[in-house]
Amino acid sequence: MKANHVVAIGAAIVLGATLGFGRASHAAGKTVSIACGSEGATNYNLCVKASKQWAQQTGNQVKFITTPASSSERLALYGQWMAAHADIDVLMTDVFYPGVLEKGLVDLRPYLEEDETELFPAYLKINTLDGKLLAVPWFAAVGVMYYRKDLLQKYHLDPPQTWADLEKDAKLVQTEERAAGNRNFWGYVWQGKAYEGLTCNAVEWLASYGAGSVVALDGKVTVDNPRAIAALTMAKSWVGKISPRGVLSSEEPQTLQVFYAGNALFLRSWPYVWSVAQAPDSPLAGKVGIVPIPKGPGAEGEHTGAIGGWSLAVSKYGKHRKDAIDLVKYLTSSEVQRMRFLEGALMPTRMALYEDQAVLAKEPAMKIFYDAILSASPRPSAQTGAKYNRVSSVLYTGLHQMLLGESDPQATVASIAAKLDELSDNGKDW
Repeated sequence: MKANHVVAIGAAIVLGATLGFGRASHAAGKTVSIACGSEGATNYNLCVKASKQWAQQTGNQVKFITTPASSSERLALYGQWMAAHADIDVLMTDVFYPGVLEKGLVDLRPYLEEDETELFPAYLKINTLDGKLLAVPWFAAVGVMYYRKDLLQKYHLDPPQTWADLEKDAKLVQTEERAAGNRNFWGYVWQGKAYEGLTCNAVEWLASYGAGSVVALDGKVTVDNPRAIAALTMAKSWVGKISPRGVLSSEEPQTLQVFYAGNALFLRSWPYVWSVAQAPDSPLAGKVGIVPIPKGPGAEGEHTGAIGGWSLAVSKYGKHRKDAIDLVKYLTSSEVQRMRFLEGALMPTRMALYEDQAVLAKEPAMKIFYDAILSASPRPSAQTGAKYNRVSSVLYTGLHQMLLGESDPQATVASIAAKLDELSDNGKDW
């Protein structure tokens, strides 16, 4: 995104209206600003609802600041705010933001120590740097595999456990469904555009083959290895065979559209798809199942989805730190997370809610998501810190070129490794 566009967006947002709520007058309370997503989204609407409740209880005001829908554009905007020491109190942060924004975020551990045992360890880990808890997990997401349950039953197939299973079933059902008249039917759709979503898919491919995490925890670049080459060879083979070439320009909405229209057997995506597929007016209601991301061959591979989701952080440059921390504690509380799931299907980060009776009554499949979150794989953000955005860009740009047919997997991992070594001074300067 061009810098002048970021500045323009930032200026427009700062000029946004202040929405005041609470028992007291504007003069009596403090105005706490929060950037909690893009306007109109379910998360944003529920953030507004809960923040109003907090304001009414405390007599404060809340100023809502809308941000771009794109995670990378939102991070660029946050970077502008941090550089300008903008007076914004609370920020909604993606799982890879803390390392990039570390210098501008408040350590929240002293204020939330009693809550840590209730939150998924994986989310605490990715939001912690040098012992500092830089953001509080707010809602969870993890990569999972959706499948057409009715079609697997039609062809007497079981849900896939391995990538080999998925490929075999995808080819069979694709052939049969096209022969039956649906010439637009494909076996598998996923996110292959050159953006953060492709990095998430790649994290899963590599982990499923036991190929490591691109950059090891000690900072060493490890992506150039035989298992990584095998995993990428597999992914490249899908394009044009069981996956349309259109996946190479697709993000989550486009792949969901194909699946929702009844034109795909398998879809890799996030938990929100489940509530969309099971909605009363959905053509897929009752026809969809979920399994973990398939594993690769051999004992080294594992079932693991990329960890996603969002947290809430407090900026060092806001004027109302104490009240901002109180707002974060309220929004991430068990009561508010429960409400957000029941009303918006936003997955909790508090583990006990996966056994809550009201939550289970709404969604019996919670155990699948719970297990997937426990075994999720992080992106290499903790070990690469402020350079993570550039690391991810190197990764997804190189992979996209490979998927387009511009390079082979072996040359691709060698090129990615060389660029990351240069970026980090051979792993010494992340």
